[in-house]
Amino acid sequence: MNRKDFVRGMSALLGAVVFGPTLSACGSGSDGSTTAQVAEASAATVSDLAGDSRLDADEIAGLRFMREEEKLAHDVYVTLFNTWGASIFANIAQSETEHTEAVLGRIEAYGLDDPAAGKPVGVFEDTYLQALYNRLIEMGGASLVEALEVGALIEETDITDIRAKMAQTGEADILTVYRNLLCGSYSHLQAFNRQLLANGVNYQAQVISQQQWDAIASGAESCTA
Repeated sequence: MNRKDFVRGMSALLGAVVFGPTLSACGSGSDGSTTAQVAEASAATVSDLAGDSRLDADEIAGLRFMREEEKLAHDVYVTLFNTWGASIFANIAQSETEHTEAVLGRIEAYGLDDPAAGKPVGVFEDTYLQALYNRLIEMGGASLVEALEVGALIEETDITDIRAKMAQTGEADILTVYRNLLCGSYSHLQAFNRQLLANGVNYQAQVISQQQWDAIASGAESCTA
């Protein structure tokens, strides 16, 4: 039995324990109002106990990671825009703000701690993402072309990570957010590919296969497939 099934089973058991004695204790002379009030309060208690536990450990970790990974993309693009002044970085950074806020919405809805709360540009709770950010900024500072390649690398990495997190959840609201992130990454990948081609660069995929890169870049592969 997985954790989610266990939690749901415990909620049902708690409901039986709470409601059973209440219903049997009510005499035939009662007007039923007290029973209804106790039942309503008990239902709320059971709901509270189960609420934040609807997600298993992988789903919680997934939301926390995606919150910071989308922040990483935003922070890198803001920094690279300040370095090179290329509008593509400013435009996509704005999109990444919407993405990380969308993940935050799910984090708040499930009552989870926000790993990005209060953290300025370039600061992350996840040590892997912190090291990755530092490395990407170093790479992107070498030239405009290398900055564009950093953008391409971020987006193909995002695509891989988002798909992995999608496979770990069955919650419809989370899947909707992840699907929107995925479609955004497809669009961003295409934009970086166009800029690289305009600079005479045929980008070689680093994370996904070259076949998939070409399919996404050309529009042959849909994010909704």
